[in-house]
Amino acid sequence: MKTAAVTSPVCNADWMGSLSPALSSMPLKHLAVPGSHDSFSFWVDEKAPVGPDQAPVVKRLAGFFRSLGKKVMKKWSMTQNLTFREQLEAGIRYFDLRVSSKPGERGHEIYFIHGLFGHKVRDGLMEIDSFLSAHSKEVIFLDFNHHYAMGEAHHSYLLSMLQEVFGRKLCRRDCEEEITLEYLWQKKYQVIVFYHHSSAESSPLMWPGTKIPAPWANTTDACKLIQFLETTLGERARCGTFHVSQAILTPRVKTIVRGLIKGLRNYLVERNLPTIMTWVKAQKPGVNGVNIITSDFVELVDFATTVIKLNNLLLPDKAIT
Repeated sequence: MKTAAVTSPVCNADWMGSLSPALSSMPLKHLAVPGSHDSFSFWVDEKAPVGPDQAPVVKRLAGFFRSLGKKVMKKWSMTQNLTFREQLEAGIRYFDLRVSSKPGERGHEIYFIHGLFGHKVRDGLMEIDSFLSAHSKEVIFLDFNHHYAMGEAHHSYLLSMLQEVFGRKLCRRDCEEEITLEYLWQKKYQVIVFYHHSSAESSPLMWPGTKIPAPWANTTDACKLIQFLETTLGERARCGTFHVSQAILTPRVKTIVRGLIKGLRNYLVERNLPTIMTWVKAQKPGVNGVNIITSDFVELVDFATTVIKLNNLLLPDKAIT
């Protein structure tokens, strides 16, 4: 797999295994867990066709402008710089995954996708499994929440692939929602897969998407995003499940036009990070508190360490240092 250009985030490769017994015995849904948005988008293929997740007008424009159009798409499709392993070493434990077949391609191969096609899913899963094998107390969430151009045969192929790659590391969905890290360590479970499609309903190893709501603000305004995060966080009690706070901004067409050459990171993300991170630092996990928080370009402000430290607030007489 190709390696992305990166900075040097703090190493949090074993942060879950290093938690105190007071935290590892708490329900996992009450801990603060750092995640990444469009986790796989550190590399996209400019030579491949535009993905089926895009509107027809985008496909036509990309076809008209050819390589130039793809370069612009790349600037706005990439939401991460770090590879899967680099994200894991930085402390990221939740992965937002969108997948697709390549229309017209023979067989059932599945790729990551966000506007443009990324790596084969199998390659990404193998990289993740390699990390987990070396860090036996780390647990990850894989959230397969968007599937494009996939028939039943494609889903069957992907579900089989997940079982083949992770094997006994997969956590069964008949586990209680009050599962703790200590329980997972005892069972040697390291992977919780959420699969948002009916094809996985009969599999005891795939958790339904309803168990991990991830409300989406769909705004370019940081203040509106914060309001949305507060409102949806206040509503999580009635779900009684895991919860994803998507601390991300979503560009509109006019946003892309205005920042055409700069791209997502330089035009939208960097200038709004201070406001978003102020909100993150003010949060507390626990009952009705934050659980999973996702971000774009997780290495820019050492996002993962900031989220992990929130767990100190759950300890008696402890504060964030």
